[in-house]
Amino acid sequence: MGISYSQTQSGAYALLLIEEDGERRIPIIIGGFEAQAIVIKLENLEPPRPLTHDLIKKMADQFNIKVVEVMIYKLEEGVFYSKMVCSNGDKEHSIDSRTSDAVAIALRFGCPIYIDNDILEKAQLTNTPSDVDLVSSGESGPLNEPSSKYSSLNNDELYKLIDDAVKTEDYERAASIRDEIEKRKKKNE
Repeated sequence: MGISYSQTQSGAYALLLIEEDGERRIPIIIGGFEAQAIVIKLENLEPPRPLTHDLIKKMADQFNIKVVEVMIYKLEEGVFYSKMVCSNGDKEHSIDSRTSDAVAIALRFGCPIYIDNDILEKAQLTNTPSDVDLVSSGESGPLNEPSSKYSSLNNDELYKLIDDAVKTEDYERAASIRDEIEKRKKKNE
């Protein structure tokens, strides 16, 4: 569903996963680099140089390895445990992974992310999706600068700013600028 600042841990982010055909949502606390890797893919941004997860995807593609699925299978003392199921066409291998890395890689492979039902029951949120500000929601949220900061700029200036933000690898700013551009497009439709 998206990423927001963690309200429980300073300098951390909350990855919010939502059930595909349901209402249950689960927050997972992750680090800044992992949050950036996930946001980049959620926002369809292209970094000027490949990030670690992109590099893993390129290497896997070169050797015909596919990530078939990600499984979040355990929650212990607030830590989620995950594994990636990988296949080379002949054999499948299960690889232990931090959940944040597994999600970043799953997004790049377009594979499903499964969560054990017991974990969903234990860790699900009870508030509504609108109660949580998210980067991928397309609205101004805690990771995004307020879109009003860009409201005085014309579209050419916004496109230059977004290019500069991507070149300097400031993806949070790029996402915020992109949100302002999208907001304008919706107004003009």
